[in-house]
Amino acid sequence: MSYVAIYFEDSMDTYFCRQLVTERLPQARESIPAEVGVPEMGPISTGLGEIYQFKVSGNGRTPMELRTILDWDIAPKLRGVPGVVEVNTQGGELKTYEVQVDSDKLTGYHIPLRRVLEALSKNNANAGGAYLEHSEQQSLIRGEGLIGSLADVENIVVGNSPTGTPILIRNIGDVHFAPMVRQGFATENGKGEIVIGVAMMLIGENSRAVAIRVKDSLAEIQKTLPEGVRIEELYDRTDLVNRTIHTVTHNLIEGGVLVIAILLLVLGSFRAGIVVSLAIPLSMLFAFIGMVQAKISGNLMSLGAIDFGLIVDGSVVIIENILRRLHHRKPEEHLDSVFNKAAQEVARPIFFGVLIIVLVYVPILTLGGVEGKMFKPMAITVLFALLASLLIALTLMPVLGWYLLPKQPKEEHTWFMRRMDHWYRPTLQRALRSPIWTGGIAVAIFAISLIGIPFLGAEFIPSLDEGSILVMMYRVPGISMSESLHGNQIVETVLREFPEVSTVFSRTGSPEVATDPMAIDQSDVYVTLKPVDEWPERQSKEELINAMKKRLEEEAPGAVYSFSQPIQMRMQELMEGGSRSDIAIKLFGDDLETLRQKADQIAAVVKNIPGAADVNTERVAGLPYLSIRIQREAVARHGLDESDVLDTIEAIGGKPVGEIVEGNRRFTLQARFPQDQRASAEAIGNLRVGDNEGHFIPLAQLADIREEEGPAQISRENGQRKISVGVNVRGRDLAGFVADAQKAVAAKVAIPSGYLLQWGGQFEQLQSASKRLMIVVPAALTLIFVLLYLNFQAAVPALLIFLNIPLAATGGIAALLLRGMPFSISAGVGFIALFGIAVLNGIVLLTYIRDLQKMGEPIEVAVEQGAKTRLRPVLMTALVASLGFIPMAISHGAGAEVQRPLATVVIGGLITSTLLTLLVLPALYLWIEKRKGVGVPPEHFGGES
Repeated sequence: MSYVAIYFEDSMDTYFCRQLVTERLPQARESIPAEVGVPEMGPISTGLGEIYQFKVSGNGRTPMELRTILDWDIAPKLRGVPGVVEVNTQGGELKTYEVQVDSDKLTGYHIPLRRVLEALSKNNANAGGAYLEHSEQQSLIRGEGLIGSLADVENIVVGNSPTGTPILIRNIGDVHFAPMVRQGFATENGKGEIVIGVAMMLIGENSRAVAIRVKDSLAEIQKTLPEGVRIEELYDRTDLVNRTIHTVTHNLIEGGVLVIAILLLVLGSFRAGIVVSLAIPLSMLFAFIGMVQAKISGNLMSLGAIDFGLIVDGSVVIIENILRRLHHRKPEEHLDSVFNKAAQEVARPIFFGVLIIVLVYVPILTLGGVEGKMFKPMAITVLFALLASLLIALTLMPVLGWYLLPKQPKEEHTWFMRRMDHWYRPTLQRALRSPIWTGGIAVAIFAISLIGIPFLGAEFIPSLDEGSILVMMYRVPGISMSESLHGNQIVETVLREFPEVSTVFSRTGSPEVATDPMAIDQSDVYVTLKPVDEWPERQSKEELINAMKKRLEEEAPGAVYSFSQPIQMRMQELMEGGSRSDIAIKLFGDDLETLRQKADQIAAVVKNIPGAADVNTERVAGLPYLSIRIQREAVARHGLDESDVLDTIEAIGGKPVGEIVEGNRRFTLQARFPQDQRASAEAIGNLRVGDNEGHFIPLAQLADIREEEGPAQISRENGQRKISVGVNVRGRDLAGFVADAQKAVAAKVAIPSGYLLQWGGQFEQLQSASKRLMIVVPAALTLIFVLLYLNFQAAVPALLIFLNIPLAATGGIAALLLRGMPFSISAGVGFIALFGIAVLNGIVLLTYIRDLQKMGEPIEVAVEQGAKTRLRPVLMTALVASLGFIPMAISHGAGAEVQRPLATVVIGGLITSTLLTLLVLPALYLWIEKRKGVGVPPEHFGGES
């Protein structure tokens, strides 16, 4: 079997790409001999399209009967389900009408195999004879000659004896139902073979919706099946989808509760807390409408970065300022004036602050590849929610405040704010007295964080726990079907003994639609795990995998085991042209033996690198062949055609000669030699090839028959031969492992001239994504500075607030180090979001200070009073934003692995950026402004004011 994967740019339309391939296929067909096969495209799906797997079972039913029911009673109806593009089948026996041709009887009757094949082909057809007119009617003429039963096949005439007696098919062989030669099988729980169906989703569809439709359809199909035949679920993608949605929903609810709690704690007004919290459902309503219009489904990525604290930031500032104004309202001051001034006072900083957060998400939309597909929906959803929150904060919040807020607040500060104010006043005064020291400490903290960057490590995207394990098993090439089946049963029995395991089933070799071509020596073992709270021992999934591998290597030796997860494996396979490991070390060259030797050397070196797991080399050699090379001179000497010899060789495995129709079902009609006449090389050599004159020559006299070893697989990339070494990384970061491995391979393995070594897989994706981030991050920073300048119409305040970014990054880096998380694309997106959030509080604070200056206050008074006044809104916006991410940061539900780095970065960064806003920013601003003129001496800040 040959399999070609073609990769197009992400921007290309799938159907246009298929059209381009379709136009080129005729050229390929012209250069491929007809007997080799006809190239055809696979279904409009990907490896990730295998959304639902089920088995068909029935007491007393043979594997052939079950496979027939699946192929003709279940699969056709399932293909009609919207969103299902194909139903793949594996396991059981594919029914054929087989003529078991006895070579000795052919010789005895002097009938060559060619005549048998021609008779079978010509005696299985219908014909039309136009129509017959009689009286006033017209009747169509139809000749019916299709084979309809085994008896019809048996009675086909293939020749005549010397006495004129017809020689029938039944005279020269046995006719029966038989299985087609199998290329794969399926087993379950170590109990033997099963018949599997796989529903494949049309590319671009919603997997959850399609899987639900598939299950509903199977429930209806079940009612129509013969008694005792059952359809049972094996693997359902919606289980993972539902668990991730539950994680996201749970995190959002907890985050929302924390946000509302902190609003009540800091504002001290139940009404104010309710007013601000109304921004959450209203903003999410706008976001959901936008998602529907943009055709973005609600899932882990699209909703995973929603922070209710971020959504209410603008509303918090507005409502807090209104409350403050109401508390200080003079008796003669009208309420209209209070609300107008309060809203106008913070409208500009809120607008620019939220707009900056919005715009820093825009560069994420330029990400490509896997990271683009993952994070673009998130960025779009956040953009919708933030734009809605900005609109609500500037328009609806003042109105709601007018109707719902108390017009005479009892007290300005809650006990929490009094405590914070008690701490903040003396700390601020010390910072203002020593601006150089304050700035120096900030710079020193940032420098220390830079030292920690090399210790972070890096990976592409955190691995998502799917709640299942995929064990990829590689045996010796050429292993028999029976031995492979026996090995699978042992492996499944061993895995089933683990108390954490629910079910185990395996798929070996290639399915009917070879979207995932494998040899008989390769198996995918699907291990479904119980929920973690049902595990008898509290251990990590990595520890469980290590225990499984140890048991398998002890009780089922002779195979190489590689561990992954169903979706993760398909993702890696799609990213790296067939490689199923975290890292694919690819060696390109011309000679297969040289490639194999060097690949083995590389694998031996990489195995010793800390973190290396499941190291396996692509099997390219060692497959036993029975080679039958035709001797042209011998064929010509006996007056034969090469096609006569090739027909005999094909009949060893089964020579298709037509199809037999049973109602809506179609089955292959094939000719094949009996088992005893094809059981060995000697027996095959004794098969006789006949000519038209009745002479029969043993195949061994017409061809050179020998057993030899040949290539098990030949892989090419862009037309160049290659071999891959697959490596999984466990217990350390990906980038650090690759760096060590590259050094070791360069030092210990000599790559011959003309051969090329490349490192692919997730590492290649990490490099590609990192290069994009090197463009995206500067673009986001540039946008931030431009908007800051537009807000202040001055460079100095813009630069001062811009300093928030490195100190925010300091907190993000420290948080990753403290939690032992490597840098990933998730963390990178978290930094981008953090940069936008970090400047909001700086804008609110510095805008108020500059407003006080414009009102004539001395710079020292403006800075101190402005900082103290803006303590509450700064703390509130920082607290609600960070607390909104807390559930994501500590969650251990399905999908939380992708959210945790993003939330960790934002929380850590907000802690340090808030300290900068409250202490460093006022101190540096005062120092810069005083250098422009003479202010009061530092002693002014010796006591409270």
